Amino acid sequence: MEPPQIYVERTLAIIKPDAIESLTDIEEIIKRSGFTIVQKRRAHLTPEQTSDFYAEHYGKMFFPSLVAYMSSGPIVAMVLARENAVEYWRELIGPPNCFRARETHPDSIRALYGTDDQRNAVHGSDHDGAEREIRFMFPESIVEPIPTGQAAKDYLAKLVNPTLLKGLTSLCKQKPEEPITWLADWLIANNPNKPCVNDDIHVTES
Repeated sequence: MEPPQIYVERTLAIIKPDAIESLTDIEEIIKRSGFTIVQKRRAHLTPEQTSDFYAEHYGKMFFPSLVAYMSSGPIVAMVLARENAVEYWRELIGPPNCFRARETHPDSIRALYGTDDQRNAVHGSDHDGAEREIRFMFPESIVEPIPTGQAAKDYLAKLVNPTLLKGLTSLCKQKPEEPITWLADWLIANNPNKPCVNDDIHVTES
């Protein structure tokens, strides 16, 4: 019997202006929680771009203050990937209101780093908006289906196994004292499919 298939999902995370100083700590929580940071970008949105991003909230009483706040300073947008990424990320960040988060989800990111219901440290996409928001923040991003079954085997044979074979061959030649650590460092340095990470890039108006 074949093992159950695991479907990797993507979601968008945004570190808001009030939490930029805690970026390193938040990234550590993200990685410890099983997410892979596929793409990362530092940006400073204009009010017009912010309005477009939060268009679904247009007309609500909090919309003007939300736009002013989110365009008041730099943010960091990240594409996160893992099984059930949308659900797990929203659970990790906790309720929108930080005061409620501290009561019901005291270990959540918003409970730890947010200050109120708007300056709540992070943004998390829902299922309906995740891919749209990813394309907004990363317009060059190519959305490809995650391979499963035979497609996954073909993907590994074509893009993963050749690099791993080279790494293992080099490992045998070098014979380092810490082989696992050495191989991990080698794979990081020689990964031809490494994620695209862009820092200090301003999202421009479309």
